[in-house]
Amino acid sequence: MELNVRIAVDAMGGDYAPSEIIAGALMAQAKFDIDILLVGDEAKISAYLKQHHHKLSDRIEIVPAEGQIDMHEEPLEALRRKPKSSIAISMELVKKHKADGVVAAGHTGAAMAAALLRLGRLKGIDRPAIGALLPTLIPRKPVLLLDVGANVDCRPKFLEQFAMMGLLYSRYALGVENPKLGLLNIGEEPSKGNDLAVKVHQNLQDNPQIPFSGNAEGRDVMSGDFDVVVCDGFMGNVLLKFAEGVGKVAMQILKEELPRGWWGKLGLLFLRPNLSQVKQRMDYNEYGGALLLGVDGVCIIAHGSSKASSICNAIRVAKDAVENQVLERIRTQIKELNAVTE
Repeated sequence: MELNVRIAVDAMGGDYAPSEIIAGALMAQAKFDIDILLVGDEAKISAYLKQHHHKLSDRIEIVPAEGQIDMHEEPLEALRRKPKSSIAISMELVKKHKADGVVAAGHTGAAMAAALLRLGRLKGIDRPAIGALLPTLIPRKPVLLLDVGANVDCRPKFLEQFAMMGLLYSRYALGVENPKLGLLNIGEEPSKGNDLAVKVHQNLQDNPQIPFSGNAEGRDVMSGDFDVVVCDGFMGNVLLKFAEGVGKVAMQILKEELPRGWWGKLGLLFLRPNLSQVKQRMDYNEYGGALLLGVDGVCIIAHGSSKASSICNAIRVAKDAVENQVLERIRTQIKELNAVTE
């Protein structure tokens, strides 16, 4: 008998915790037929469930934790002071195989630090990378951008490892048969960019295990021409935040420029389905959360401002990673990559 996927959810992390986090977890449990472990303040979680007429069962369980890591706290110091915080307990559940993956919103640094301390890195991975899915001009074809913040300073071999992990995730979790990989740079030519970019370009080109399609300029990232784009965490985080900002600005301009008065209201009535599709394609929340690739466990880091729908989607991302055995595939194939680069 095949066991259900079990996802631990840090119910106390994020701007709208615990209500929106719990709501999203319950939504995911019903929609994806999985088991949910709600980790956090037992009294608050129980009160929410009671208020919304939900009962605990073998599919929904509360795992008590003591406190949470706040945004202003330094991650490692806070984890030492709060060893039973919700994020620490969530990672511990994965380590002890009581959960198949974890979803956490809020303090990205704390989530990453807890994952490294509790789960550790995969053998052969020097640095884990945070991978974010961004929309492209092609419907239902996101691009995976990594790293988007875990590693500000990178060595060439780090980006090679990011490339391998990204390609495996794209192939097995996103269903892209032959993913195209690009290196984020300021030009298409191999000689363009700083020393890191030039060296990484050469290494990717020389590595027979990595199907490298060349440099990707900023305008190419969301064009749909690439399935995976790699870069250092500094550049990736700037690009990610910029893309989020552009999406919000575009939607706001669209709302402000729609015709006003009766004709505008009538037009809006007809356009509503189309506008809903536009929002869905542009909204990063539709993709749930960022993947922490390279740690010995499935870990999804959701945006701090995530609401229920985004948390639900983040849990879907975790479920897909578990069911497609992405972790096992990375663990197996990274050995071959190291054999080439050593």
